[in-house]
Amino acid sequence: MITMGLFIAAGCSNNANSEGTEEGPIEIEFWYGLGGKLGEGVEKTISDFNESQDEIKVVGVAQGEYEETVQKLQAAVAAKKVPAAVLLQNDPMNAFAKKGVLAPMDSFINEDSDFKKEDFVSAFYQQGTIEGKQYAIPLYGTTQVMYYRKDLFEKYGLTTDVFDSWESLAEAAKVIKDQEGVYGWEPMYGPDNLIDMALSNGAQYISEDGKTVMIDSPEWVEAWEFIRTLIHEEKTMAIHHGGQGWEYWYKTIDDVMQGNAAGYTGSSGDQGDLDFDIVSAHPQPGWKDHDPAPHAGAMVASIPALASDKEQEAAYEWITYFSSAEKTAEWSMNTGYIPVRKSAQEVEAYKEFAEKNPQSNVPLTQAQYATPPFVDPTGGKIYDALEKAADKVEIQGISASEALKEAKEEAQRALDNTLN
Repeated sequence: MITMGLFIAAGCSNNANSEGTEEGPIEIEFWYGLGGKLGEGVEKTISDFNESQDEIKVVGVAQGEYEETVQKLQAAVAAKKVPAAVLLQNDPMNAFAKKGVLAPMDSFINEDSDFKKEDFVSAFYQQGTIEGKQYAIPLYGTTQVMYYRKDLFEKYGLTTDVFDSWESLAEAAKVIKDQEGVYGWEPMYGPDNLIDMALSNGAQYISEDGKTVMIDSPEWVEAWEFIRTLIHEEKTMAIHHGGQGWEYWYKTIDDVMQGNAAGYTGSSGDQGDLDFDIVSAHPQPGWKDHDPAPHAGAMVASIPALASDKEQEAAYEWITYFSSAEKTAEWSMNTGYIPVRKSAQEVEAYKEFAEKNPQSNVPLTQAQYATPPFVDPTGGKIYDALEKAADKVEIQGISASEALKEAKEEAQRALDNTLN
């Protein structure tokens, strides 16, 4: 840990935060787009940090959502009144870093004898590494895993061998639909499940030289057509879509909890909404010829470059506290999100929790071999094209070949414009 020392500068910087005085701690703001129980959890962690030492006081500033945080930060940069630390998703963090909005943390990391890069889950830590510099540290992670009804699996003699591959899951889904009359599986609506399946089939977003979009390759088409066939032709799987906000997500969960489906693919953060007397969890499968490689992403904390040197140092102390083994384990136990450090598994409270709640280790296990989030060089237009293609495949039943060909053409135009 870096020692903060005694702050003697009086008054305020050009930011909204205090520089601290010899009579009190330096005060910094931490912006985050979380509400409800998650927001309460952030405030508890802030309170714990403030009580743990007397040199820094963190003030949490809740934003409406992640995107609102981005908008507020853009305005704060323009006004030259920034917070000292901010919670961001991968794409906006990457864009901000490349524009010089964020400060690299390498000098702090190099001086911090307690910092162990190798202890972080690689897929999470890599998100903050841009052109060889570290612009963010992960605070909590998420990945999509499999949740299945134990009673239906037991009734039809199905074991976790079902999750050896997507092909074997499809066979089990047919058994359940034929025998029980309910859907054998419900993928979560949207492109993310489909993208995971394609990556696990050996797919790539773009070519190695970064010039060609590859989302219509055989690896993509095969994976997406597999799901389209099961939904629209064999009808052993189904999706919910539409509605307000996260309505489709909760309808999917309700189907499984009410016995209308044998399982679904959902977020690690769903665990607080599930009854594990009824369901259990398992990592995503790969394919018979490919190992699983689903995405795992993290929410990361960054430091705006306009923050003063002392605010940046204080922000680093706060961020490393939140991402410590003990705190990331505590956050995981309370929310279902993934701890960002491998050593969280050695925290005594987490070990006891995991013994009583074995499903909690499933997302962490998956994250350790997962694919880091894709950094879209077009600023999100490749993903937008995939989102449109997913609607065509999942909702309209249009062939994956046709949908992905159109998506590739749209995405390639966007990439060409970016490169030119």
